[in-house]
Amino acid sequence: MTVDELTVEEEPRILYQPPELLADRSTSYCPGCGHGVVHRLVAEVLGELGLGPRTIAVAPVGCAVFAYDYLELDFVEAPHGRAPAVATGIRRVMPDAFVLTYQGDGDLAAIGTGEIVHAAARGERITAVFVNNGIYGMTGGQMAPTTLVGQKTTSCPTGRDPAFTGAPIPMTEMLAVLPGVAYAARGSVADASSIGKTKQYLRKACQVQLAGAGFAIVEVLSTCPVGWGLTPVESVERLRDVVAPVYPPGVIVDRTSATRGG
Repeated sequence: MTVDELTVEEEPRILYQPPELLADRSTSYCPGCGHGVVHRLVAEVLGELGLGPRTIAVAPVGCAVFAYDYLELDFVEAPHGRAPAVATGIRRVMPDAFVLTYQGDGDLAAIGTGEIVHAAARGERITAVFVNNGIYGMTGGQMAPTTLVGQKTTSCPTGRDPAFTGAPIPMTEMLAVLPGVAYAARGSVADASSIGKTKQYLRKACQVQLAGAGFAIVEVLSTCPVGWGLTPVESVERLRDVVAPVYPPGVIVDRTSATRGG
């Protein structure tokens, strides 16, 4: 290295800027929670597609409800499980709006099963973001419909027993069989590669709504370190090594593709 090279100062480079639709404030989520990553992805996708001003998002009860604190979007809070029903009402009276639901597994897969199934069956032009951490995070760590077999929770302290409580429900696969579902995919926040793929799924789900093709859902496998009784690092490892084999990430159905019948 020459003297000239030592004295030349490099111009600062901006490697990353937070998306404009993501609020600049401290988070109230627990350390290691995946919701913050999902918020960032939603903000990036909506911003890149120019959808912020026309988006009306719906979040129900649960940890998902805090989304309106961090996403600079118009939000409507729905009763527990009723986000798809509220979103349907918004869609019917505001056909030019972009309508998004942001729901957890205790909400979408339990008390809100009826709402999500019938919204999907009707092919409502809604994009559903389904954050699945396999547990009730806000209310004390109880078993959810997506809790894995053998997983310990406050309501099944010895582990989920399928003979007593049934097997975990693969909600996205279940919804994908409905003709009204134009697109269904499952992503994860386990690592950078998974996060990048999840962003692609979210983008496609938004484009499906813009094309008027029908209902779209993206499930995102996420962590709940407190509910799982693990450290943030251990939670990510569990998400990758234990949860993903039960709920495999990937595109489950894409009825907008010409190769699949158009």
